[in-house]
Formats: sequence, structure tokens, C-alpha cells
Amino acid sequence: MTLTELRYIVAVARERHFGRAAEACFVSQPTLSVAIKKLEEELDVKIFERGANEVTMTPLGEDIVRQAQSVIEQASAIKDIAKRGKDPLDGPLRLGIIYTIGPYLLPELVKHCIDLYPRMPLMLQENFTQKLLDMLRTGELDCAIMAEPFPDAGLAVAPLYDESFVVAVPASHPLAKKERISAEELKAETMLLLGNGHCFRDHVLEVCPEFARFSTDAEGIRKSFEGSSLETIKHMVASGMGVTVVPALSVPDVVPAHLRYVPFEAPAPTRRVVLAWRRTFTRYEAVAALRNAVYACELKGVERLS
Repeated sequence: MTLTELRYIVAVARERHFGRAAEACFVSQPTLSVAIKKLEEELDVKIFERGANEVTMTPLGEDIVRQAQSVIEQASAIKDIAKRGKDPLDGPLRLGIIYTIGPYLLPELVKHCIDLYPRMPLMLQENFTQKLLDMLRTGELDCAIMAEPFPDAGLAVAPLYDESFVVAVPASHPLAKKERISAEELKAETMLLLGNGHCFRDHVLEVCPEFARFSTDAEGIRKSFEGSSLETIKHMVASGMGVTVVPALSVPDVVPAHLRYVPFEAPAPTRRVVLAWRRTFTRYEAVAALRNAVYACELKGVERLS
């Protein structure tokens, strides 16, 4: 039994697909399949049930994968301890970040990290919250910047900032002339939302719960459209397809001519952005340094938290 084989079974458990797991591990699918078969023969148990479209874990396989995750995490901790004995700020920091924060925070954050901690390059992974939580648990990431709430995974969490939401509307829309907008006023509008998997979609539906039930009738279709990214949705808004809600950091310094951003009436809805890491991660100084780099960013429209 090797750590590599354990990483393979954890990857398959996460991806539920041998091909995607092989890609995530940077090996060929035959290499991964042979290694897992060898491990199953050594343990004399079946870890996975191979279906036509999806791979599932056997009940015993779930226990084995859970223990494998723990072993991988502990092995990673040995390397972290060794690094800490030298210089915790010397060596890459594997940082995950959700899609609705990355494009707006990373440009300035990476610049500050290069200036402040030149020997600690950031290895970046942009993904959905659930995927980042899985990667934190398996030791594939050291820390992640996400928005609360998310399932309690036994992680250490430090608050970074509270971020207000604003409404994006076409420049020609009657709401564009208002100084403030209430959530009630959005009920009559065509709302453009992010697709499933984005936590910000859930945040918007908390503000406007009436859009949570998409119907198949003409009215339901008129009321709801989905986009793959905030920037795509903004272009849809500018073209007159509807309105949307965006986080404050995503509002550009120079607003396009066909778009307007209008604040909510007080109290404006917000989200809390946090930095999370495994409690067993030993390079705490690196996490603190990253937090300091975030605070060195301008962070327009947010309330910093200590």
C-alpha cells in the first residue's frame, strides 16, 4: 500500500469517475485503474462499484476512503512540519477560491503576495465551495477563501470581510434612475442568476426567494435565466435581458455605458467572506501572512473584519 494508491482512491471517490480522477492526479486512466485494482486485491475488498455512468463506493469502501483521507492529511503534515522548521513563508501555498470572489480579489492579492512574500508563491484553484471543501479535507489545498455559510468540515475559519450586494440593471431601465432599490421591487423583474453549484446563487435567492421555484410555463421562463459567470450575466443585463444582484467587489471602477449599479435600501444584504484551513495545517504563519495580504488590498465596498 502506498500514499499514491491512497490518493488515487480518494480522487475516484471525489470525482466518481475514473477518467476525471486520473486527470486530477495527472496520470493515465489505465495507470490509475491498475493501481486501485492492486490495492483492492491487497486488501481483499471491493472499494468501488463500477457502473455504466458513475462509480460508487461500497459501504466498506467509504470507511477505507475516509481513513485514506486521514492518512494523506497526516503525511502532508509531516512535510509542513519540516517546512515550518525552516521558514513557514518559504514554499508555495495552495489556495482555493470560489468563482465569485477570484476574479475580483486575486489580481491585487497576488500582487501583494509577490511584494510581501516573494518566496511564498500562490498555487491557485478556483472552484465551487463543495469542491474546495473536499480538496481541503484531502490535503490538496492548504487553505481557501469562501463565503459563509458552508457545511462544517471541522476547519479553522478566520473572517476577512463582509461584502454588500448591489443590483445591476440596464442603463435604460427605470430602476437605473433610483438611488436605492428594495428587494420587493425586484419581484416584478426578470432575474438573471448563476447556475447551480454557485453559493452566490443561493445568496441571491435568500434576498429574492420568489425566484427559487422555476416553472416551465411562459411566465416562469420569462422570470428566470441563468449564466455561467457573473461577468457573462452582466453582459446579459447590459443587453437588456433583465437585472441581477452582484457582490460589491465585482463593481468595476469604470462602469460600462449600458449598465448601472444601484445599492439596496438599508439594511443591504451581505455575505461574509472567510479564510478556512485544516486545523492540522502547521504553517499557520503562512495563513496569517495571506490574511495580511488580503487586508493590504483596497477592498472597495466591503467592511473589513478583524
